[in-house]
Amino acid sequence: MDDARQQQLHHQDLLREKDHQEHVKEGAGSMMASDYTERPEPKVMDMFADDFDMFADDNDDAKPAAAPIIPSAIMSQDANPTLQDNWDDHEGYYNIHIGEHMQNGRYQTIAHLGKGVFSSVVKAKDTQTGEEVAIKMIRSNETMYKAGQKELTLLNKLMEADPENKKHVIRLMSHFEHRGHLCLVFESLSMNLRSVVKKYGKDVGISIKAVRVYAQQLFLSLSLLRRCNMLHADIKPDNILVNEAKNVLKLCDLGSASDASENEITPYLVSRFYRAPEIILGLHYDFGLDVWSSACTLYELFTGKILFPGRNNNQMLKYMMELKGKFPNKMIRKAQFAAQHFDDNNVFQSQEKDKISNKQVIKPMPVIKPSQDLKSRILNVASLVEPVPEEETRQLLQFVDFLEKCLVLTPDRRMTAKEALHHPFITGKA
Repeated sequence: MDDARQQQLHHQDLLREKDHQEHVKEGAGSMMASDYTERPEPKVMDMFADDFDMFADDNDDAKPAAAPIIPSAIMSQDANPTLQDNWDDHEGYYNIHIGEHMQNGRYQTIAHLGKGVFSSVVKAKDTQTGEEVAIKMIRSNETMYKAGQKELTLLNKLMEADPENKKHVIRLMSHFEHRGHLCLVFESLSMNLRSVVKKYGKDVGISIKAVRVYAQQLFLSLSLLRRCNMLHADIKPDNILVNEAKNVLKLCDLGSASDASENEITPYLVSRFYRAPEIILGLHYDFGLDVWSSACTLYELFTGKILFPGRNNNQMLKYMMELKGKFPNKMIRKAQFAAQHFDDNNVFQSQEKDKISNKQVIKPMPVIKPSQDLKSRILNVASLVEPVPEEETRQLLQFVDFLEKCLVLTPDRRMTAKEALHHPFITGKA
């Protein structure tokens, strides 16, 4: 087996592991909107006040504010960082030691921010500038190192295409190696969008005005990706950061990104709740997968609820059809993984748990008609807090139309990033 094929298979294993980890998180309830913490008093919503113009020209050049120190589970400082056995854990993650210096003393670690399948992230202080940065430390093995080098290449390509920093993609400040780990140094931002919803929008999401601002900035980042012929392939609230003022977002974490020509067919690409149907079915995919994920993210921002909370790929398809109707037969016939979800007559085979035995059973569903619609969902959420003014109702209907166009089941009929930026919901025009 050649090296390229081995690399591809290992990448698929990593995606499968990532999907499993997210499933475990769901079991603990950590990703569900129903477990969000208490919503603060309205006074913390100043970023959405009527007198705050989030579309002002000077926001194009807004610089992310310094983030506060975020406490986390911190490794013991008594551990001896000079011992090689202490550098990595058994999975190849670097053991963070708070107060440790990196790159000849330039960066001093402040807090451990967490880890994913591909890396761990540490908050550090740049001792030359006094600014805080986020350092992504790639896991220590050959496959991860190559993936990190690929991410580095893609980030540099994006920055070259956006020299004025106006397209809302995270900025790579530098990179170095530390004890066998490739380290990527990024600007430090305040929190991700999942935390924004958790803090400011328990059960009811954030305001339509804020969603509109974030939508414009998110699709500007997609337009940059499209210009660079690049797929992000993991857009979700967790991978979108905001500055301290919450008026500027940056798309981050390009660990799953690739050139659009490298689209290997795998059912585990993109985090499951944000996974486009063409990925699940095993069809050719391109820029439309990021549009789909972005729409799922924006829906979640406004409602505080996950749009398609399927526990596996099969149930994801069921949720999609309950909202959008049956998949076209032509689409099913072309799908590499169709047999996992449809029979020879293109009848959907729903994988469900028997309520009595708790065992998995197959339930054929020959007729699936949309049982829910986006319009009623969006308007119902909007009316939970207070009566909706006429102008806001217009924006909400534009938002519904925007989402509908982003969530077309057939990917080649889905709205593009360029079209999205000219949609009335984004432009504010009737």
